[in-house]
Amino acid sequence: SMIRMKSEEYRFYALVSRMRYITRWGLMRNTFSENVQEHSHETAVYAHALGIIRREIFGQECDAERLAVLAVYHDASEILTGDLPTPIKYHDRTLRDAYKKVEHAADERLLAMLPEELRGAYESAFTASEDEEKLVKAADKLSALRQCIEERKAGNREFLSAEEQT
Repeated sequence: SMIRMKSEEYRFYALVSRMRYITRWGLMRNTFSENVQEHSHETAVYAHALGIIRREIFGQECDAERLAVLAVYHDASEILTGDLPTPIKYHDRTLRDAYKKVEHAADERLLAMLPEELRGAYESAFTASEDEEKLVKAADKLSALRQCIEERKAGNREFLSAEEQT
């Protein structure tokens, strides 16, 4: 039977499409502007590649396609929270843990915007194992590093310390 969706049940998809309006690197002067939608796509590409490398080169079991999906949604909470700059987010354990709670609450709010019949299927896209989390984080760092390198090559010295940290 066809799922009848009320207009407010489309909000998840409407909000996800707004990822393109959230700019990354808010505290930095950018030569190349990057939004969360672009970043999420790039992170998904890198996460997928890392999964394939793990599976094909290192012969370890890995669901590369699942990693790509986790990466697509890894920053989805920022639709509701905005992009908090890394130096603030990771200033100390208390702030990091508090921000994790905020992210989790935002993810829950997003999932609640889906029709009930679909929520369970989407929950897994927002829930990574520790191992999956590590690979998505690595892909996230690769994306940040690529941005830093491009900025440096364009003569923007503002990203030098970010590149060093990354």
